[in-house]
Amino acid sequence: MSDALSVAPVIRSLDEFVYGRAPKPITCGHGVVIGDGTVIPEVNFTLPATDVNPDTWDFVRAQYTEMIEGVCKRAVELNVPGLLVEFETLPPMTVNPEWGAEITAILAETMARYHERHGLRSALRLTPNDTRDHVRPPVMRSGMYWEGMVRLFRIAGSSGAHLLAIESTGGKEIHDEGLMNADLETMVFGIGVLAPRDMRFLWTEIVAACRDTNVLPSGDTACGFANTAMVLAEQRMIPRVLAAVARVAAVPRSLVAYEVGAVGPSKDCAYEGPYMKAIMGVPISMEGRSAACAHLSPVGNIAQAVCDCWSNESVQNVRLLSANAPTVSLEQLAYDCRLMNVAASTSNGASQMRDWLTESDAGLDPQAFVLRPDVALRLSATIAAEPTPYLRTRKAVQATLQELADAAAKHEVRIADNEVRWMDRFRRVADGLPENEEEFVANMRTRLTDAPYLPQEYGLA
Repeated sequence: MSDALSVAPVIRSLDEFVYGRAPKPITCGHGVVIGDGTVIPEVNFTLPATDVNPDTWDFVRAQYTEMIEGVCKRAVELNVPGLLVEFETLPPMTVNPEWGAEITAILAETMARYHERHGLRSALRLTPNDTRDHVRPPVMRSGMYWEGMVRLFRIAGSSGAHLLAIESTGGKEIHDEGLMNADLETMVFGIGVLAPRDMRFLWTEIVAACRDTNVLPSGDTACGFANTAMVLAEQRMIPRVLAAVARVAAVPRSLVAYEVGAVGPSKDCAYEGPYMKAIMGVPISMEGRSAACAHLSPVGNIAQAVCDCWSNESVQNVRLLSANAPTVSLEQLAYDCRLMNVAASTSNGASQMRDWLTESDAGLDPQAFVLRPDVALRLSATIAAEPTPYLRTRKAVQATLQELADAAAKHEVRIADNEVRWMDRFRRVADGLPENEEEFVANMRTRLTDAPYLPQEYGLA
């Protein structure tokens, strides 16, 4: 795969790497500006445990109507400077794209009404889920699941969406095999060879759909890869150092969306976001402590250090003592953003707040350490200097392991004794990754002859 080129990161100085400001801010929706100096909340919500089908559809509609009303009302009451709402479709809403479009329209109409009546600046991000892995092995470029996704991409704008994103999974079936076996070579094949090929195919379609329908292509996420690793590490099923490597190894794959035409903000669950911001200059959405309603993580504060939108990931519409959970999440996000924005209005306040958020997490877990802004800038420069996604992934793995080894030697990051042995093993494997991509692909295809994937779905003969 030779259609990428080495680049120089847009952000090279730590002084320029702060929250709220991105070199390439965007304007979207009802007067929302992202990356121009103000951090805004991004709220995502979903149904309580419900089977989505024609018999429950009235209930589904009522739930989304209740959630968006509660969120917009509280946003007005709290005087938020802007609001980003993300609607992640549930699988039946992508398989039946008109269902996804109908809920999008409900959210969009409510947000437009609050803008007209109350001046609420807001934008709606639609994120169809990737349903292509509903068949095994996954069929990535044709069939009913692909066609349903494309249909939803194409009707997003007429349904009221302002931004389009996705949480794509191309290559995940192989990356998962490697992850569960702590097999770094197989992980690199999944995320550094297969995934970028799928990203270029998928995002070419998304960008074309957005261009034709006046929607902004925002970004993707390696959630299915690196966040799976984070959850498994939290459950002590894989080493934390492997999860940290998986995080940085996801960077070249996610960069493809921006090379094809995405403009940000990156998806909130893309913890590789700081690297996207450093290399491409796009605004990013991040999640951390305020996403504990969706999943636990060891990066609750540091994830906020250079964000432009601050998200809750997702929360079910359940009743809490104060209000329904989506409204509660919005309030928590709004106050987090208010504090960051006030700090940024003082001399060096944004840098100081960034550094506090960083230091509170960075030394406690290797997954937090690789999100340290100075580390992200160094690794970004190293990754971006390589010309292809595979070589970038190879370099990301090698350089991350070296950073972790150096930091452990200087007692800058806590790595358990048993994980030091794992790290030494991973470094030997990483150093043995061939520089020639064709050689690597040939070797891995021989090794993975019986693996559950279809090479032709990734453009491999």
